[in-house]
Amino acid sequence: MSARDRLPETSAARILVVGDVMLDRYWFGDVSRISPEAPVPVVRMMRSEDRPGGAANVARNVRALGAQVSLLSVVGRDEAADSLDRLLAEAGVGAHLFRDDSVHTTLKLRVIGRSQQLLRIDFEQRPHADVLAAKLDTFKQLLGTHDLVLISDYDKGALDHAEAMIQLAKAAGKPVLVDPKGDDFTRYAGATALTPNRGELQDIVGRWRSEEDLAARVDALRRELSIEAVLLTRSEEGMTLFDKDGVVHEPTRAREVFDVSGAGDTVIATFAVMLACGLNSADAMHWANQAAGIVVGKLGTAVVSLDELRAGLS
Repeated sequence: MSARDRLPETSAARILVVGDVMLDRYWFGDVSRISPEAPVPVVRMMRSEDRPGGAANVARNVRALGAQVSLLSVVGRDEAADSLDRLLAEAGVGAHLFRDDSVHTTLKLRVIGRSQQLLRIDFEQRPHADVLAAKLDTFKQLLGTHDLVLISDYDKGALDHAEAMIQLAKAAGKPVLVDPKGDDFTRYAGATALTPNRGELQDIVGRWRSEEDLAARVDALRRELSIEAVLLTRSEEGMTLFDKDGVVHEPTRAREVFDVSGAGDTVIATFAVMLACGLNSADAMHWANQAAGIVVGKLGTAVVSLDELRAGLS
């Protein structure tokens, strides 16, 4: 076994996850006929399952890898928030969820029939500024007891103070990883690393004509935003790391792709844990790629454990 295939001891790593949380609710049912009212399948619901989504799924992935994790976000005062609180406590995540009476917790309801997603319904509202300001105060308090900050942006409103958080973390000497969203990456200026997918990066740097063109565009972006590294996730093409040392590529490890929901959460969580354990960026990407290949073989938002990573090496 090579040195890069030796998993580090993760239990001492301390990750602070900040971002948009949501509840992923699954209705599983049986489909045996088409509705007489419209050309849609009729699903006879058999069971329901709730899972933490968004930044909550990132935090759950960090914990599944054996690291210590705190989660900071905003939710409503409703049943979905209560479910998130319970699920995060069961997973061993230290949750700091600010309640905003005026909004509903983001909820994604998926209807599954015969192992296929038939429908998704989203419920969401942006939190209020005063709640976000209080969250920033708690961020300052938590910062000193963590090794690394992970910002999980789903553009639901919990990260309106992302710029301030990045600057505070930098001043405290803490690396900052960002899973970005939207068409303006300037708000992430100064972060240690970004982990966009192909579509997200293309929206920022434009369409590239070749790998050399891509590298040049990413290098310009890194210099413009003072970002040390960009980890580009490329679905079936694997992952590519761009940093001061050049370009490193990892081919895809997926044996079977069943569901890509939440795969980006697993990638940045694994990347963060490995960096916090002292691995360099290329070796941390190696493990993130291994984890991605495992999680896409699972249904819905899921986690990858250290045992699964070890087993994946055999």
